[in-house]
Amino acid sequence: MRAVSSFLHYLLFISAVAMNFVGTGGRRPHDHYAKPQVCKQFCSENKIVQKRENYTPKSRIVDVMLQTPMFAFNRSDSDGFSAFRDQYDLPKGFKGPLTEYDFIVVGAGSAGSVLAARLSEGGKASVLLLEAGLGESMLTSVPTLAPLFQMTSSVWPYLMEHQPNVCMGMENERCFWPRGRAVGGTSVVNYMIYTRGMKEDWDRIAAKGNYGWSYEDVLKYYMKSERAHLREFKNSPWHSKDGELTVEDIPFRSKLSKAFLDAGKLLGNRRVDYNSPDGFGFSYIQATMSRGIRMSSAKAFLHNNKKRKNLHILPNSRVTKILIDPATKTATGVQFRTNGQIYEIRAKKEVILSAGPIESPHLLMLSGIGPRKDLESFGIEVVQDLPVGETLYDHISYTGLAFVMNTTRLTLLESNVASLGNVLQYTQFGDGPLSSLAGVETLGYIKTNISEEIGDFPDIELIGTCASLASDDGKVVAKGVRLADWLYNDVYKPLEGIDSFTILLMLLHPKSKGYMKLRSINPFDQPKLYGNYLTHQKDVSTMIAGIRYILQMIDTPPFQKFGTKLHKKKFPNCKMFEFGSDGYWECAIRTITATLHHQISTCKMGPPSDPSAVVDPELRVYGIRNLRVADTSIIPNTIAAHTNAPGIMIGEKGADMVKQTWGL
Repeated sequence: MRAVSSFLHYLLFISAVAMNFVGTGGRRPHDHYAKPQVCKQFCSENKIVQKRENYTPKSRIVDVMLQTPMFAFNRSDSDGFSAFRDQYDLPKGFKGPLTEYDFIVVGAGSAGSVLAARLSEGGKASVLLLEAGLGESMLTSVPTLAPLFQMTSSVWPYLMEHQPNVCMGMENERCFWPRGRAVGGTSVVNYMIYTRGMKEDWDRIAAKGNYGWSYEDVLKYYMKSERAHLREFKNSPWHSKDGELTVEDIPFRSKLSKAFLDAGKLLGNRRVDYNSPDGFGFSYIQATMSRGIRMSSAKAFLHNNKKRKNLHILPNSRVTKILIDPATKTATGVQFRTNGQIYEIRAKKEVILSAGPIESPHLLMLSGIGPRKDLESFGIEVVQDLPVGETLYDHISYTGLAFVMNTTRLTLLESNVASLGNVLQYTQFGDGPLSSLAGVETLGYIKTNISEEIGDFPDIELIGTCASLASDDGKVVAKGVRLADWLYNDVYKPLEGIDSFTILLMLLHPKSKGYMKLRSINPFDQPKLYGNYLTHQKDVSTMIAGIRYILQMIDTPPFQKFGTKLHKKKFPNCKMFEFGSDGYWECAIRTITATLHHQISTCKMGPPSDPSAVVDPELRVYGIRNLRVADTSIIPNTIAAHTNAPGIMIGEKGADMVKQTWGL
């Protein structure tokens, strides 16, 4: 009996200890909180970011919204985007970050939000999620305001290094590469277009030795996340209704959206579900939104889980280094800065980089993982010689076409949209012009007449809109892409107050390859970004072929019934060319060379036989234990997709890989 009694007391004691541990999310007593250190080096944030912290762009739509009770806030607050900002405080009972967690996820973007949510499911593992930005505000949830965010502290204001003969019509002739800087990452500031990529894209990736990445493999992860409400495809076997990420039709549709689809049909294009295995054709856009409200990765995966005891989310926390044991080549934790103090936190199992296609490779290089010669030139001790940043692909677009009509009220002129009636319609019903993706409505994949591909493999994506660079009088969209005043004032200003629209074209598979390098050992200095845009002549020829295809669409009856005509004002710097000639269009493309924010491949995935690979097909960094990269930087080839959905898929697939490794 005494033995039984002692055993019961022992069980009760163990249970009490276990309950105390689980009840606090697996934390130990208070002396196991991480202790901050005073910052002694590189303590100043990037001055450009600081300048944006207290800046709210001017917008008539925002002005009207802030007059309504729903969007009212303290007008003395200089940051209008702080209104009703989503908060991510530590769970109740915690006073600060702990000294160690099972997993540390760097970056709460499209992929990182998913990873943190999945790895903390069931309370089996503790997760620290670090994000340099803050939570999203109520205003960032309004789809039509998307262009505004590129001028705020919700993005990293990256600039490509000057490259001759591209971006000639941008400020200082430099391309602007904004990336999301918020809990939710770029999914907080993008245009919400949900595209997965063609079946052939993913099958080609798998065929290069990336096991587990075929279309069939990735499809289940796309569908795992998705909660689709699509009128045309409600019974489709290629969509799921059970996930966290709402994918819906855009509530607002202009007459121009139907004209785009009808014109495409007249030119032989099918109406398709572009997110099915047979996606070559035209369609209305499927968007990451819920009843007219932006559905960011943070809203979908973090907001309802942020009270989990074993999930600690720290916004405003900039990771500056991955801690690596050089003797064992094992990632042991991270160093980060928050509120002027430095913390070093340990990872018992893994560090996972999900900081995006610029910051993930940047952090690897700062931590001694990268090209030996480059790192040694900065005095960085090389832990692992890898081709980090040596591959970079991007989707570039030409946004400069403008069309006018003899019919009015077909487009989204900001002066018409900014009305109290539209604001009330949006706040009450979630539809109307404010639910538009800033005019973006339709999408079409085409194969130009110069493509050398066999079969239905697109080389251009067309994006139909009901707005142009002049629809907001040049105050938002043109400023957001940093279009130079000399170009806007000469070419687009005459269109102000007039119904006009554009059709964009995106180069899906550029042959021009870029790269990135460290600028300095200061983690707050942006790296050097080289897009190498249009250095391969085939890219130029493909984009010109895309422009000519658009002009062919405009000449069809669906557009001509509105009297649609091309605005033929010559670019001032292209006057030596005959308007409409190949020479003129090449000059125009090189003048407005706009990124669509789809940089990939900087931490390229590949098999051991691939000398350009940084991570293996299970996303493990070659030569380093307990370190993975899980974001769009790992995508090895260009794909026919806007990269938010692939990023979320990579987060889902990466989480399963990590769970399998650790038996979770």
